[in-house]
Amino acid sequence: MLKIIISPAKKMTITDDYPRELTDPVFLDRALELHALLKDMDPSGLKNLWKCSDRLAEQNYKRIHTYSPDQALTPALLSYEGLQYQHIAPVVFTDSQRDYAISHVRILSGFYGILSPMDRVIPYRLEMQAKLKTDKGSDLYEYWGDSLYRELLREGTTELINLASGEYSRAVLPWLSKDAPAEQSSSAQPPAALRRLFCITCIFGEVRNGEVKMKGTQAKIARGEMVRWMAENRIEHSEEIREFRELGYEFQEKLSTAEEFVFVRSEKS
Repeated sequence: MLKIIISPAKKMTITDDYPRELTDPVFLDRALELHALLKDMDPSGLKNLWKCSDRLAEQNYKRIHTYSPDQALTPALLSYEGLQYQHIAPVVFTDSQRDYAISHVRILSGFYGILSPMDRVIPYRLEMQAKLKTDKGSDLYEYWGDSLYRELLREGTTELINLASGEYSRAVLPWLSKDAPAEQSSSAQPPAALRRLFCITCIFGEVRNGEVKMKGTQAKIARGEMVRWMAENRIEHSEEIREFRELGYEFQEKLSTAEEFVFVRSEKS
């Protein structure tokens, strides 16, 4: 089965208007562990962890002490408000698009690990690269280990479309490598079990001076457009994304590899 991984957004909202029954995040117990750690931190420690302004630190400090993951009531796909999610436009999904997203889209999260679109979440601030010390290590990459990758395998994923940023895809992609050291695995399975999933990372950019240049803002928009396009067209195999043409982007065979698909648009688009 094909799955799409995307990043979360920093800006979040709360809504009680949603079309389907909510589901529990698969790693809800671990989100509760992180929530407890954050609640025990003082405001200055949290501000340093979050690396944000006083206003945002105060807002998110209040959120930690107001909301609990086991009482969340907002579906994940509708909770994030960044550029990527604006272009996914889940609020106007048809039933068919919504069904596709539930089956195929997974959101990577420093706080929840991995989320399905209808998983119930609270507003939070915890980037994957945050240096939060836990009993599993000094940061969230060590906290989550290979568990996000193994969850994708457990769901029967065979093809992965990576539309996540480097910060978040780093929580999954290293485990695809044949060089992934066995001692890093949280499972007793041999390292061969970490090499069963084929992944394509999508690059969106413009050609300048013979090189593909990718801007962060435009990449977020393009990733959102691709998720929406895949849901509209019910894409089931990775090779089909070569047909993506939204926003003037076109697949570039000569610039692409088996594991990295490059989509380029002209500067006039």
